[in-house]
Amino acid sequence: MKILYKLKCCLILSLFVLSCSKWVDVKPTDRLGEDQLFVNKEGYLKALNGVYVEMASSSLYGQAMTVGAVDVLANYYYMPSSVHSYYNYAVFSYQEAGPKSTFNSAWVKAYELIANCNVILEKCGNAPSNVLPEPYYGIIKGEALALRAMMHLDMLRLYGPIFTEENKAKPAIPYVNKTGFEIQPISSSEKVMELITADLNAALELMANTDPIRTEGVRNAANTSGANDLYYRQYRLNFYAAKALLARAYLWQNKKADALMQAEAVLAEVQTSTKNVFPYVTFAAATSVDKPDRMFSTEVMFALYNINRVKVYNQLFDVNLVPNNKLSFTAGDVNEERVNSIYDDANDYRRRVWQAASSGTVTATTNVKFADVLDGPGRYMMPLIRLSEVLLIAAECHPDLTTATAYFNKLRTARNCVSLTPANAALLKTEIGKEYRREMFGEGQTFFFYKRNAYTSIPNHATLRITPEKAMALTNYTVPLPDSEIALRN
Repeated sequence: MKILYKLKCCLILSLFVLSCSKWVDVKPTDRLGEDQLFVNKEGYLKALNGVYVEMASSSLYGQAMTVGAVDVLANYYYMPSSVHSYYNYAVFSYQEAGPKSTFNSAWVKAYELIANCNVILEKCGNAPSNVLPEPYYGIIKGEALALRAMMHLDMLRLYGPIFTEENKAKPAIPYVNKTGFEIQPISSSEKVMELITADLNAALELMANTDPIRTEGVRNAANTSGANDLYYRQYRLNFYAAKALLARAYLWQNKKADALMQAEAVLAEVQTSTKNVFPYVTFAAATSVDKPDRMFSTEVMFALYNINRVKVYNQLFDVNLVPNNKLSFTAGDVNEERVNSIYDDANDYRRRVWQAASSGTVTATTNVKFADVLDGPGRYMMPLIRLSEVLLIAAECHPDLTTATAYFNKLRTARNCVSLTPANAALLKTEIGKEYRREMFGEGQTFFFYKRNAYTSIPNHATLRITPEKAMALTNYTVPLPDSEIALRN
């Protein structure tokens, strides 16, 4: 990836400008505009906010890397016809025009935003200053480091090989951690993971004593006495979310002891009798008729604020869509076989996202997780890291079956499901995989669970039930590097 030293022009204009799409190469004569941005903490906050805004674009976490392409790779949906707009994703035909364009755009957008993070980090310097005093120095630099790590991790999980002893030394992706014009080398998975964990540990050190989420909670309400700079911490890659991300990164490398240490540290701090930072969704909120909390928003550790999220529902799930353009569990009717084959408990809160919706002429089982609910909880949330993943990491990594099962059943209980008692670690691992499928729907994590564990069979896209599962070639887990990247290096 050739990373140019650049800033997005809309970062200079406003926290909320969404229409500016031109990227500007910052040449020596352009440095005036950049220098005018970083003259006070407000400028740094605008620059960082611009990264968050662009992360919510449809080419990245606003759709492709969450509820769209990457979720389709997990074969959630019923697609018996090759004319379905997402069929080539479900069968891993990465060289077809649709997947090739989607994954090229995701790659380009991710590295553009990584470049912006690098500019912010360069401008932060190595210590607080009069321009950027604490706590802003620690928070802004910490978040920028964590964001850089997160986007590299997702590029590695998508484009890199399955992380094994055999594969970890093979070339994977470039890790870009500086500004400049030079083409960065493609590093091995092992090297990339070393840099990711280093960035996350540095971010945690910076935010440990500066992030107000540790003392004040998420603060998802306007500050009546001043600025909202350090409020709404669920919509920022905060200290706890960065720690959960570090657990995810360690587990990707199969470093279970390290992953468990991070996961348990998070749980020990956010789930106490006096400090419940991310409380489980309540029965009333999950089952509300008027304003259901389908995001389980109180449990979300990090989400993007996407004011255009309703478009995701309208473009992918709406009952009015023709079957070959809709992500569905049916052929356009109210059949619930696929729903029933995923959810093992009829009382599961998560099952409620599948409802019979009607257009007036057509009634069909429809996913309403991302449907708009006026003034509803988490209305504009695009969840990226949630508490349930931390519980599942602890369950997967703990060496004691009883303790591991207890973590697993904490999630089951929180979802209004009966507890399970797997007889051994292998059976527990199977159940954990099923929970990922139920829990991470629309959030882009299930495919990566399959990849990390080298599943050789996955749900079947061509049958109304997810079983019998279809064979999965391990090569299908690795998306080829985009043509634009290959051409650049050639």
